[in-house]
Amino acid sequence: MGGGKKKKNITQMSKSQELEERKSQPKGKSSGAGSSSSAAEKRVLGITVPDPKDKKIEKELQGMKVLTPYSLASRFNLRLSVARDFLEELQREGLVTFVSSGKGTKIYKPITSS
Repeated sequence: MGGGKKKKNITQMSKSQELEERKSQPKGKSSGAGSSSSAAEKRVLGITVPDPKDKKIEKELQGMKVLTPYSLASRFNLRLSVARDFLEELQREGLVTFVSSGKGTKIYKPITSS
């Protein structure tokens, strides 16, 4: 009596496998030939704070209208916590001015050197 679970036929197996693949992919990614290499694209974020006295970094900061932790983190490939610390250090050194803060995000503006 009873028995075990019924074995799926080929079409049912392929449909369930496609469903599992769609669930494992991040949202917004289309399935295609390059979908399997998305895990290799993960980048390693920097932990060290860049030198604020470096002319190259200073020039990049002057080119930005507004400075937020997210904009610095994406520009210099940093973690958000490191970018926040970097902005606070820049404010202490007088290279940026505090504009306002929202829900946990502080907005700074670079001081124009004339």
